[in-house]
Amino acid sequence: MPPAKQEEDLLVVARPEGLYCPPGDFYIDPWRPVARAVITHAHSDHARAGHGHYLSHTDSAGTLRARLGRDIALQTLPYGEAIEHHGVRVSLHPAGHVLGSAQVRLAHGGRVWVASGDYKTEPDGTCPPFEPVPCDTFITESTFGLPVYRWPPQPVLFAQIDAWWRANAEAGRASVLFCYAFGKAQRILHGVDASIGPIVVHGAVEPLNAVYRAAGVALPPTLRVGDEGVDAALLKRALVLAPPSAQGTPWMKRFGNYADGFASGWMQLRGARRRRGVDRGFVMSDHADWPGLQQAIAGTGAERVFVTHGSVQVMVRWLTENGLDARGFKTEYGDEDDQESPAPAGLGPGRGQAALDGEAASPHPDLPPEGEGAKT
Repeated sequence: MPPAKQEEDLLVVARPEGLYCPPGDFYIDPWRPVARAVITHAHSDHARAGHGHYLSHTDSAGTLRARLGRDIALQTLPYGEAIEHHGVRVSLHPAGHVLGSAQVRLAHGGRVWVASGDYKTEPDGTCPPFEPVPCDTFITESTFGLPVYRWPPQPVLFAQIDAWWRANAEAGRASVLFCYAFGKAQRILHGVDASIGPIVVHGAVEPLNAVYRAAGVALPPTLRVGDEGVDAALLKRALVLAPPSAQGTPWMKRFGNYADGFASGWMQLRGARRRRGVDRGFVMSDHADWPGLQQAIAGTGAERVFVTHGSVQVMVRWLTENGLDARGFKTEYGDEDDQESPAPAGLGPGRGQAALDGEAASPHPDLPPEGEGAKT
């Protein structure tokens, strides 16, 4: 079928600039500069600088403006409210990934498509939970699209983190937990037992805490190492949240004989903790696990599924075997969960972060890098 005819038949197609809606003449999370972009969330592999006009959820406004510039042409929508552009009805719906994350629903000519962006299905209390949106065609991520990836329930996860922190505090050792600064750090803050001791955060984490607090998300008080009253005695009882880029830097020396851990979905894999060189690994991700992906796709009722970034071939095969019309969309989306993501044996090297646009190029370097392994 000629390309022009294909675009007439599809509400979203893959172009060099990104995922494009032909009848609406706009892109969803484009990775090259375009005139009009709908942004699913503010992680840097989905939200790039240089677009003429941005549309995002209301709760993404603070982070997008801080990252991309206060003067960007940004239009925002609350969840469920629709606008029409060139005959395409566009609305945003909760994705449960990070604050402001949204699925994009497109309705045109009797067809309904949903582009999920990144999502997870277990509610975490820091953003509205994922909602399945009925559609004919669903565009899904597959970051953790392998049966090995199954996340522990949140109460189990936080009981593990609390027990580790409490034991370290009783032994007089700081508990340094490396985690992604946007999304994961705020989930940890929201979920831990803050009565165990003080909580200290890296300078890359605190600006994102402010964004969450401004949106009404309850987070316990946090300190920075330079704050008044933060001394060696306090640090020995503290939980310290820092991006992995802080590992091995001079900033770490002030914590003395600390215990360290790493929070990531990749901790599900044997050997991942050893490669990170930490004492403890906690299985935690802001993406859906294998059962979550299955649940989300089934909840849409879609008969056709396009799969982007991650274990695309495995997910496409599983969907096809289960009677769906499934195929892959080649994208430049990365994995903010980890820059050097390991892969299970036999599946080749980790996909890694496919598109590091890097905060070094950001006009606002006070915000953290957009990948756990990104270099500051």
